Amino acid sequence: MLRKLRGNNNRGFTLIELMIVIAIIGILAAIAIPNFISYRNKSFCSAAESDANNIANEIADYYAIPTHVDMIGTTDILSDSDLSGNNTAELTGTIDSITILVTDASSRCPTDYQSANSDVWDSQVVQKTM
Repeated sequence: MLRKLRGNNNRGFTLIELMIVIAIIGILAAIAIPNFISYRNKSFCSAAESDANNIANEIADYYAIPTHVDMIGTTDILSDSDLSGNNTAELTGTIDSITILVTDASSRCPTDYQSANSDVWDSQVVQKTM
């Protein structure tokens, strides 16, 4: 088949063969690049959600000590190394119902991912109630 396309010239690829390869690469790139961007943006949401879960675990550890009976503050359990990137966290509520707000500092969390999540989402904020 290639001999028919090339004729008597066996030195290299024809222009048509190169154009077909470039077209295939372009189609694959057009399909793959938006998916990679979507996966990267979802990772920012996952990081905020993971931060909220880690803080919830730290709160549980804090209240496991019998002398800790007052409302916990953010500074009691949170250090800069506990959060991913530049995310910020805030604790609100009472000792019976604590709300953890973790804000995604990158603002890249897609809205369709936020609405599909089981926790409560508000803009770029993940909220988890204990």
